[in-house]
Amino acid sequence: MKRARGAYLWDVDDNRYVDLVCEWGPLIAGHAHPEVLRAVCAAAANGLGFGAPTEIEVELAERIVAAVPSIEKVRLVTSGTEA
Repeated sequence: MKRARGAYLWDVDDNRYVDLVCEWGPLIAGHAHPEVLRAVCAAAANGLGFGAPTEIEVELAERIVAAVPSIEKVRLVTSGTEA
């Protein structure tokens, strides 16, 4: 595949396909959604992959605990191996 936007993928011959895989689930807004791109660029401008907890990670953990009362502790990791 060469590129993607919204629900579509294009191959190197410029054939368009409906993306039924959607990155195995996390692309609920589709490929290259403008608001998602803005948020990713803003986050990336502050640096990538610190290897240590960040303020936004703590905020996300607090939201998870608030949404699921049975959760007592949250640790966000980058891979199944790390988990």
